[in-house]
Amino acid sequence: MDSISQAALGAAVAGLVAGKRCSPKVLLAGAALGTVPDLDVVLEYGDPISNMIKHRGFSHSLFVLFPLAAVLAVFWKRFFAKEWPLWQLWALFTAVLVTHPILDSFTTYGTQLFWPLDAPPVAISSIFIIDPLYTVPLLVTVLAAFIWRSRAAKLCGAGLAISTLYLAWSLVAIGMVKDRVEENVAGTHLEDQPVFIGPTPFNTVLWRVVVLDDDKYWEGLTSLLDDDPTIDWMPMMLGDWSFPSKPELMADFENFTRGFVRYEQDGDVLTATDLRLGMAMYHPFSFVVAEQGENQVWQLVPPVQVDPGPVLPRQIPALWMRLLGWQSIDAMLCNEHDCFRDELSSN
Repeated sequence: MDSISQAALGAAVAGLVAGKRCSPKVLLAGAALGTVPDLDVVLEYGDPISNMIKHRGFSHSLFVLFPLAAVLAVFWKRFFAKEWPLWQLWALFTAVLVTHPILDSFTTYGTQLFWPLDAPPVAISSIFIIDPLYTVPLLVTVLAAFIWRSRAAKLCGAGLAISTLYLAWSLVAIGMVKDRVEENVAGTHLEDQPVFIGPTPFNTVLWRVVVLDDDKYWEGLTSLLDDDPTIDWMPMMLGDWSFPSKPELMADFENFTRGFVRYEQDGDVLTATDLRLGMAMYHPFSFVVAEQGENQVWQLVPPVQVDPGPVLPRQIPALWMRLLGWQSIDAMLCNEHDCFRDELSSN
């Protein structure tokens, strides 16, 4: 999740665990501690693909955070909070640190909860990385806790209860979408093919679905407010790796994305794109991985992240209308007229 959500979560958890000892200092400390696991973004692993793969790695591992919380609790008890019981400090540090990666695991990106074990990143994909309906209750109750200090812990608990209920709803919602997708592909050649399901930006009502199919993939949108549960699929070319052998970095990239990678030749460059993140051809994790020289021979190059460009102005209202059940809007967030107009403006 975004840093604001993690800070609000950390403050609320710290306030609840602190109980009668909850104070503005505790809330601020919880907010700061709640963002600590994301400090790994400052680490450089050599190239943008490695940076992507290894983000939410060791700093989000339960095997790291549990002992770190114990060390911090002992340190804080000795130098800053001698009047606090050690068990309460340990509970506070543990709860704040551990809830960060657990929340992250509900998003699509992938969180390595069990690093250094050879386990796939956890990506439940039931909530978008920024979702106001999750974050606002935490922010409101934490801010209220700064004002009504005698009720601070109860306010933090109320905020956590509301946000947790919303997180639980996201699991119900993705379960409903999974059932709908299974009904749509049943009896077709897409049955039993790899499927990705994830929420569209800022909500848990409109969902994006990607189904892999040999040399192409099928993308569709489905809203819980749709009158017709039929998904309108759009076929798109998946592309393939242009070399006889695949370097370890690209194998790691495919493993991290669970195979949802599109290879696309654009002029004299070959790009690799994580299809899970982004939508409507706006994919922030796309990388140039090879170039074609003057002799028409492809050569590997150090990966370079591609700027996805701006979001088209029409896509924002189109996203809202599709959420409300306008099924004439396709997976590219346009209807036939809009797409035709955009094509003319680009020529």
